[in-house]
Amino acid sequence: MTAAAMPYGWQAPTEVEHRLHEAKTRGDWASFFDTLSGTDLYYPVGRADAEAGTGTQYSYRSPVTGTWCYAFYTEGALPLPQPDPVFNRTSFKSVVRTWDNDPTWLAVNPGTPGEAYFPANPQTLHLWRQHAERVTPRKKGLLRTLRVGGPTRGPVARGLACGAQLAVHRGDLWNAPASHLEGFRQMRETLDESWDIHSADDWHRTQEDLLQGRYVSPVWEFVLSVRRAMAREYGDTVDPVQWRETAAHVMRRRAEPETVSEEDIHAVQQLIGRITRYEARFRADGVLSEGRCVRSVLSWDFGRAANMARWGLAARYCDPARAESAVVRAGELSATVYRSWEDFGAGYALGRCLHFDEEEFGPWYTEVVDIHKTLTTDPESPWLTVPWQ
Repeated sequence: MTAAAMPYGWQAPTEVEHRLHEAKTRGDWASFFDTLSGTDLYYPVGRADAEAGTGTQYSYRSPVTGTWCYAFYTEGALPLPQPDPVFNRTSFKSVVRTWDNDPTWLAVNPGTPGEAYFPANPQTLHLWRQHAERVTPRKKGLLRTLRVGGPTRGPVARGLACGAQLAVHRGDLWNAPASHLEGFRQMRETLDESWDIHSADDWHRTQEDLLQGRYVSPVWEFVLSVRRAMAREYGDTVDPVQWRETAAHVMRRRAEPETVSEEDIHAVQQLIGRITRYEARFRADGVLSEGRCVRSVLSWDFGRAANMARWGLAARYCDPARAESAVVRAGELSATVYRSWEDFGAGYALGRCLHFDEEEFGPWYTEVVDIHKTLTTDPESPWLTVPWQ
């Protein structure tokens, strides 16, 4: 096995590359392969092959070893997304399971300061499979930061921080505006299955709808806007009974000369009850400060918009400039609605709970609360390092 000399002053982009480098420096190859087994790996594929669904990985002749190699990259060592080639995601377990007595070498992060090369033979494959089987893959729900090349200040960082709740949920690097994320093929499948996005035009329409807050229920925003108006007129504390009565009055007034059904009014008043109960739990669980309320749930859309920009780039439905512009817009729009990260985060949490949780206070609720706590306490959190305004 061989490893290139490390240039002076090199800094690992993420914790994964740092651990690989430390293990390689010590000659601790057991730790090296344990780390490799616990993280995502990516391999290059021709764009046409990837779009055709073949995704064949090609070997290349390495100038370092003089041998044929299969190249695999960790997330922080990937090049910026380009039109071609693209990168698919895999795992070390999948790699070694299908590697059948092929003399081609394994190249880890070739062409980067942390590159390392290993011959594949029955003995090494047996050891690699042992590592892959015993190591648990990296968990999601962690705050991960790109230490080199990721913005930590300015408009792009603020927009990315608006997407931090979803990035933590997925286990993505929060501040990597140009990222491969799940990989080309997997990202296209996700956008297809979860968002019905099949083309650049589909992505653009969805991105705009999120930035305009069109995925958030207008009924949710209506009842919250009624409370905001009442708070401006009567003071910050709004009695829930008066809130229900005022919402009904506004609905009847807006419906004139037609009538609004009592069923619709009842549904809105039930929604107000759900919101007040969620807010009470938010205060008990530290998502809202005592006496504070949710201003708006538009952050549920704005946060997803910041991520949709990155998803579109990973799926090659847009270019880096367009993705960055959408990220910046998500931050700018959020700043016009909210006053702080706490304010923004509570709106996102409520939107997610109203959409998924059905007042069960189950995993959909507990997960968003745990993520909120991470983003308000972890020293590396953008909610503590990126100014709101």
